[in-house]
Amino acid sequence: MGFLDALFGRSKTAKPDLDQLFGIPSAALTLQAATGFTPTGLGSVCFAAVEGGAFAEVQAQARALLDADTGRGGVPVEASRDAYGYSWLLARHTPEELPDLVNDLHAVNSELEANGFGPQLLCSLVGFRDAGGRPLGLVYLYKRGTFYPFAPVPGGGEKRDNPLELQVRAMLGNDLRIESDLSRWFPVWGAPGLGG
Repeated sequence: MGFLDALFGRSKTAKPDLDQLFGIPSAALTLQAATGFTPTGLGSVCFAAVEGGAFAEVQAQARALLDADTGRGGVPVEASRDAYGYSWLLARHTPEELPDLVNDLHAVNSELEANGFGPQLLCSLVGFRDAGGRPLGLVYLYKRGTFYPFAPVPGGGEKRDNPLELQVRAMLGNDLRIESDLSRWFPVWGAPGLGG
């Protein structure tokens, strides 16, 4: 950081570090012990789709990476597009297979990044649920290299459980690189992977 950045209060943003995703299993243990939230086995990658054969080929390769798990009893990856036009790839595992799910998400992000589509990557999400059925997502912001919790209120339309999000932020600070700028905690309403 330069002198002017320090003077004007600007800080450098973290660079994408996909290996940060491997901190999720440890964070899941902390989350379960402190709040009772457990993994759902669902995770997804969100990206801005671009037109062209090269991107379609890389997207197909990413889907093939995830579909390869079908030989172990998994289900093929599900592709979807949300109301804002962003594309999602959803991976499914059993809740006990969280490390495998994280490996899949890392592989998809890496495949897109390695083929020059890093700028299209937006976020990855891993779903959790408590005994009462409340959903929680740990969202990895690709361009920031940070995580934040997203807790939609069940049946509450587009409302968030902000106290829960802040509680999760406080408890996971030693496990994950948490996004400090709350204005970057974007809502991901209806994101694949938040359901159970």
